[in-house]
Amino acid sequence: MAVRHLPPRPDWHRVFNRIGRPEWLPIAAGALLDEARARTGLSDFGGDGWREGFEVFVDALNAEAQLNLVGRVLAKDDLLNWLENRLRITDAFARHPEIGEERIEAPLFITGLPRTGTSILHEVLAQDPAHRAPLAWEVRHPCPPPEAASHATDPRIALTDEEVRFWCEVVPEYDSMHELGAQIPVECVQLTAHEFCSDELPGRHMVPSYSAWLAEADLEPGYRFHKKMLQLLQWKCPTERWVLKAPSHMPALAPLLEVYPDARIVITHRDPLKVMASVASILFSTAWVRSDAVDMDQVLTWFTGETCKFLIDAAESVRANAGERSAQFFDVRYADMRRDPFGTLAGVYAHWGLPFSDEAEAKMRAYLDHKPKGKHGTHQYGFENTELDLDEERRRFASYQARYGVPSEA
Repeated sequence: MAVRHLPPRPDWHRVFNRIGRPEWLPIAAGALLDEARARTGLSDFGGDGWREGFEVFVDALNAEAQLNLVGRVLAKDDLLNWLENRLRITDAFARHPEIGEERIEAPLFITGLPRTGTSILHEVLAQDPAHRAPLAWEVRHPCPPPEAASHATDPRIALTDEEVRFWCEVVPEYDSMHELGAQIPVECVQLTAHEFCSDELPGRHMVPSYSAWLAEADLEPGYRFHKKMLQLLQWKCPTERWVLKAPSHMPALAPLLEVYPDARIVITHRDPLKVMASVASILFSTAWVRSDAVDMDQVLTWFTGETCKFLIDAAESVRANAGERSAQFFDVRYADMRRDPFGTLAGVYAHWGLPFSDEAEAKMRAYLDHKPKGKHGTHQYGFENTELDLDEERRRFASYQARYGVPSEA
């Protein structure tokens, strides 16, 4: 493999980890539950189905993640945030059962292999006044539920901006890969993380035993909690249509459709050979935020050609059996988004007969004008860094590229 130079650490980070010791901040399942109860004054976490994933993850953090002291601070903060949110959300539903009557009608989900344009498509579609995407601040701090009158000025926005931007204080190059901010739409994995059944957890840490558990887990409970969060968020801040996104939906379309039977699903397509190198790079940097022991050779085994093919085949299997529901799916090529973004967007709206208003287009154009590609620098990555065999990988994806007209980029 080509040499991967480690991103430099900020001075404060090096000093903090040098004078501190990870064992000073233990992460124990029972103590976390007690602390979450004490901080909220609540005790009902909403059933027990989530506990197995929680315990497997905590064990994996301690045994495998090799967290530095900063990493332990961040991991413990995540765990307490998810636990406290569970307590508060459960309490909100108990005190206001009408929240459970909120209808989530025909939500639009965007999925596809990672790094195929899902994020920018999500952000742009969210500019339509008829649409709403879950924002970082309201997913991290959903209680009390946001209200329409103060949604743009809620004090939790500034708090969350400081929290999520901290990643870029630790690894400045992260901004060139995926922009972080309180008012930026987030992936659905940040909602399902509250069920401790989510790719968000292994996406932040080196936890192979949790990943193995997740691969066999029932994902439907995660989607049911996902729906509860949407119901809570729209209770006092209604929307016509939710626009949602996560590459992790690709192998989970069956449980997704069990919970959201009328979902509209956009699948993005890009050269998998370009995807693999990019995903390895961002996985490395995400883990590097929390650990000094990230092995790039190991990271390259997390998202291989076999992984890409599995995700593609999993989605294709659901679509092949969709029958009359096949119209619930729509395909978007990354190359088309780059070449003709507004023609591509118009195609999404036309497929489901949705109005593409002049106001929506104007807001989308303004958003893109203020977010040019490379705004935070260029994310450098290439297939050559994987040391995979180009011809072998091309053969692996030949039928996929032909089926969807996906041009080669590597």
